[in-house]
Amino acid sequence: MRRAVLMLAAVALGGCAAKVAEPPASRLQVPAQWRAPLPEGAPGLAVDAQWWQGFGDPALTALVTGALANNGDLRVARERIEDYRARVRAAAAAQQPTLSFDTSPTRARALSPATGRPYVANAFQAEFQAAYEIDVWGRLANATEAAAATLRGEQANFDAVALSIAANVATGYLNLRGLDAQLELAQATLQLRERSRDLARRQFEVGYSSRLEWLQAQAEYDTAAEQIPQLQRQIFEQENALSLLAGNSPGSIARGRTLAELAPPPVPGGLPSDLLRRRPDIARAEQAIAAASAQLAATRDQLLPTFRLTAAGGIQSTELSDLLHGPTRLWRLSGALVAPLFDGGRVQAATDSAAAQRNQALIAYENTVRQAFAETENGLDAITRLREQVVQNDARRATAAETLRIAHNRYANGYAAYLEELDAQRNLYAADVARLQLRARLLAASVDLYRAMGGGWTAPPSPPSAPLPPLR
Repeated sequence: MRRAVLMLAAVALGGCAAKVAEPPASRLQVPAQWRAPLPEGAPGLAVDAQWWQGFGDPALTALVTGALANNGDLRVARERIEDYRARVRAAAAAQQPTLSFDTSPTRARALSPATGRPYVANAFQAEFQAAYEIDVWGRLANATEAAAATLRGEQANFDAVALSIAANVATGYLNLRGLDAQLELAQATLQLRERSRDLARRQFEVGYSSRLEWLQAQAEYDTAAEQIPQLQRQIFEQENALSLLAGNSPGSIARGRTLAELAPPPVPGGLPSDLLRRRPDIARAEQAIAAASAQLAATRDQLLPTFRLTAAGGIQSTELSDLLHGPTRLWRLSGALVAPLFDGGRVQAATDSAAAQRNQALIAYENTVRQAFAETENGLDAITRLREQVVQNDARRATAAETLRIAHNRYANGYAAYLEELDAQRNLYAADVARLQLRARLLAASVDLYRAMGGGWTAPPSPPSAPLPPLR
């Protein structure tokens, strides 16, 4: 009978918990396959943990490795992990008993109630106190789980920052090599423009051509010369940006392979569902849901009574010598049951707020997954379309080169004005610049795809925690 009464009392008290609204229905739909086709010839390999080594450039590998070790944002993320690891220990400590020591020597002058005369009394006391809260409803355990889930989220956030840093460094390095190639092209073009200008000047001096053609050649030379300092400035700024990403002071960047020697790594494959297990930002969003749910459970149970046991033991004496040799021993044991009767709706309001935060975490998770799918689709499609552009650019450049050859022969033989050759030179130069830019963009698109598919993140998803009590 006593056991039944206790069970009924527990059920009745459990009904005193704050009411929790149901979470919103999920609207997330995971596609069965990629909308964008895999680029032609893609082997569908697994995502390599150190995918940047696939470019085969030791300088790029060293730059990314140094950035992952020294980048300032990553160092901050590491310290955040230590911060939340300490918070987990603090939350778990609330489930453990506490032990304290108190000593309070006292000397007081008072009036004797019997004689009415003043007297001086001493009191020396030393006491140990122990207290323990019985976590009947799991409120403390839920608070600890909320802190642990937040820690796992911070660990996933570190992986997300590391992935972003590696991708930004790789993209920046590839753009730098693209600028280097454009600078080499501009310098080679300037030499050609210089020869054309000198030829036009000599032909004008001997009366073979007009001054207009000489001035046109001079203008083309000046235009080519103008490109060089502009590219040098862009290279200088790109080097400084990469140095900062690598956690260094602004400075030059060591080069490895040229843009023409760099080849993109194989395109990773896999089913869309694999993306959910690889991307660290999705893992971070999952842990945000777990933390919000645990915090909601802990907040909900604040209306339930708490059970606390207290024990104290010590010694007391009116003389310090007696405290050490013959003190009076004191002790006490107590238990406390505290239950809120009226709080003006504070706990219910806090529970509603925690439920809204849980719902926000659920919606944020869905948005993160959708964004991951969109970024991967865009990456796959970008590689396919850029490869198509490269084919068209090759055809365009071949046509421009042949046009320049014909225009040069016509001008050299006196059948056409120099303006035709100038137009052909401009077209070929534009096609060459576009070719270099397309190659750099294709390499960067490979980086974007690895970033979108969670490349470089080697930490496995955290195992699911113990199931939380049902939220009634």
